[in-house]
Parts: sequence; structure tokens; C-alpha cells
Amino acid sequence: MLNKFSFKILGTIGTLLQYGCVTHCALEYVGDFVVCTGPSMEPTIYSNDVLLTEHVSPRLQRIHRGDIVIAKCPSNPCQHICKRVTGVPGDKIHDGFSTYIVPIGHVWLEGDNSNNSSDSRMYGPVPQALLRGRAMCKVWPPSNITVFTTNYAHHK
Repeated sequence: MLNKFSFKILGTIGTLLQYGCVTHCALEYVGDFVVCTGPSMEPTIYSNDVLLTEHVSPRLQRIHRGDIVIAKCPSNPCQHICKRVTGVPGDKIHDGFSTYIVPIGHVWLEGDNSNNSSDSRMYGPVPQALLRGRAMCKVWPPSNITVFTTNYAHHK
């Protein structure tokens, strides 16, 4: 009897581990949900809005100008940022008195709320390796569900 019980416990633990591994892989490599904080992306995204993100595009380097991305912050790697891609490799960025050329393997990120955003204007081009995901849509609050497109001209 103890033997059957032990096998049942071990079987349950094995099943939980399998589901845990599948969940981890899905959240790490496919996509996840992100809660955004701060005013840098207003009026597109407000604090506590929840986004559905996918992780395939950044891994395949298929990020385009106009995409909203989640990235590790270049100035504080413990923090994640939500910004819009405003420049891709080879683009010339005119920032007040300076002109930058986005190098290969980098993107230029800016918040939609340019008066209240720490972004590439502060820390320069961001390595594509720091990109974690591309925002597909806003799913919370339900009254403001929005599918994001890459129509950059609409945002500038």
C-alpha cells in the first residue's frame, strides 16, 4: 500500500514538474503578460495597463520602426522598460543638436510621452540583445483593449 501511494505521489510530482517546465518555456520563449508603470508611453499606455507580449520577434531580430517593445533598461539592467522603436540599424536620428546613426545590432527607443521619458535620447542606441518582447496588444483595462500595429507615422 505504501508503495502504491509513493508511486502516486511521485507521478503527481512528475506531472507538476512537466507542466511547470512547459509553462516556463512558454513564458520565456513565446510570450507573457507585462504590467507597465510610469508615464513615458502615455497616452498609448498608462501605468498599470497590462500588455500581451511575444518573444519571437526580438529573438529573430524582426523588430521594426514603430513597434512597442519591452527591454532591459541599459542604465539599470534590473529594471525593464516599455518604449517605442523609433530607429533601426542605419537610421539617422536627429536629436536637437546631435545626429546619431543607429549601429548594426541596435535600436533607438523613445517613449511616446517625449517630455517625460528616459530613453535613447539619454542612454543612446540600445543593443537588440536587451529586447525581451514586442507588445502585441493592451489587454487591461478591458474597456481599453488595443491591438498595436507598426504604423509609426501615426505616432510621430
